[in-house]
Amino acid sequence: MAKLDGKIALISGGTSGIGAETARLFQSEGATVIVTGSSERSVVAAKAALPGIEVLVSDASDVAATKALVEQVKGKHSRIDILFVNAGIAKFAPIAQVDEAFYDNQFNVNVKGAFFLLKHAIPVIPDGGAIILTASVSGAAGALGGSTTIYGSTKAALRSFGRTFAKELAPRGIRINTISPGPIVTPILDKVGFTPAQKDSFIEGAKTRIPLGRTGTAAEVAAAALYLAADATYTTGAELFVDGGLIDL
Repeated sequence: MAKLDGKIALISGGTSGIGAETARLFQSEGATVIVTGSSERSVVAAKAALPGIEVLVSDASDVAATKALVEQVKGKHSRIDILFVNAGIAKFAPIAQVDEAFYDNQFNVNVKGAFFLLKHAIPVIPDGGAIILTASVSGAAGALGGSTTIYGSTKAALRSFGRTFAKELAPRGIRINTISPGPIVTPILDKVGFTPAQKDSFIEGAKTRIPLGRTGTAAEVAAAALYLAADATYTTGAELFVDGGLIDL
């Protein structure tokens, strides 16, 4: 029997990168998978790339849209057994260049969006369900790179959610754990404003700091998500670094 047979899995931010790779893996393990994208364009592309996976438009920064998403999934599938809160954006700038719009944009998606997705989904998650959050090594160590103050702060909030929600949900047997990836080569690197040369420099610079000597892959993060969803049945409130030893070594 596959590890997720009969499970309903909702993955926010699942049209590309880590989310899409996790969706494919969860589907291969027997789950019915729903993913979200922030635009019609991303959803149309994902429908072609993710056959058999339900793809919905949902703006992670819009609380009303988040509530509507959960109601839509509940109406069709009755429950959410596994919730992977993966939607997020990354933009980098030194403190002197951060304005209110830059700050609000990231906190609205990465923090407010995550919180209200959790809030709305928790009543739909059966006792014994699983929640996974995508944070980042940037939320754990401020010295990993310049210009990450705002992004890192949003991911630090998710790390805190992973611990505090775990305590509150423990009486229902709902496990919530956090994955903190290190540098992973995904399409998000094309959305942070890097030029091609800056992207290459970022990747090569990361390799010099990572003890394993390479960047990670979306498939490696997806494998961690599957572990937390299916195998880590006595684990809650934990944080799993998928970072080639960047934080700990």
